[in-house]
Amino acid sequence: MFKRIGLFLATNLAVMVLLGVVLSVLQGVFGIRLGDNGTLLVFAMIFGFGGSLISLMISKWAAKRSTGAQVIETPRNEAEQWLVATVRRQAEAAGIKMPEVAIYEAPEINAFATGPTRNNSLVAVSTGLLGSMSRDEAEAVLAHEVSHVANGDMVTMALVQGVLNTFVIVAARIVGRIVDSYLSGNRESSGVGFGYYITVFVLDMVFGLLANMIAMWFSRYREFRADAGGASLAGRDKMIAALQKLGQNNGVNTLPNQVAAFGISGAVGHGMRRLLLSHPPLEERINALRARADTVRTVA
Repeated sequence: MFKRIGLFLATNLAVMVLLGVVLSVLQGVFGIRLGDNGTLLVFAMIFGFGGSLISLMISKWAAKRSTGAQVIETPRNEAEQWLVATVRRQAEAAGIKMPEVAIYEAPEINAFATGPTRNNSLVAVSTGLLGSMSRDEAEAVLAHEVSHVANGDMVTMALVQGVLNTFVIVAARIVGRIVDSYLSGNRESSGVGFGYYITVFVLDMVFGLLANMIAMWFSRYREFRADAGGASLAGRDKMIAALQKLGQNNGVNTLPNQVAAFGISGAVGHGMRRLLLSHPPLEERINALRARADTVRTVA
């Protein structure tokens, strides 16, 4: 936990230092006046990290509310007993505290994990998963989600999103000042003109789209890593079989946006649309597991 707090503080400090250097160079070397640097940095940090950190802190509550997930307090049947026992065993093997285990109503085969820390998390499975998967396949899915928690993916994703948000805010306003200065003929002014607001409005969307592509690239990387973790906890063949079974969803994912990226199943897309997907294609995930196993055999 302290290591992650240290990472968060170090990341914030690095962003502030880098942005401070950029602003100083623009003013000192190019003579571009950007206003109060301190105010801009504080503004960017508050709005850049504020939303992602608040979302992280309330992630379990929001996930339960948005999906209607019911936490298993006392198992009511053998299936719920198996779910809780399996997650407990995997959590112990992964070195994390027991997550809350929940079930939510959804027709597709899916599951997700969320929570503010590795030791304060939620693992939930859909009713579609319970009705369609064998115990071995479901075990692999649970292992995938426990691996997300053990890897600290929720915290890391919030940090990445915060950094990207900060750069979007600052970059759009820097370029806005430059454009406004050019349109005004570099004349000194106590305020900014219409060109600044138009530029910032457009670039917030453009840079935001680029930032989202980067965030989704990292999300796809997380899925490969969670698949590998799931294979370690449950077995490679079980993990591959679970991913193959997910192909029955045909890209259907009814999870709300705030937790969709943390589900094991994602949308399907081709071409440029793939850049905005949170999950790699199932074929690539299966091939990655097989390649990893082949590499291990070769080294052995």
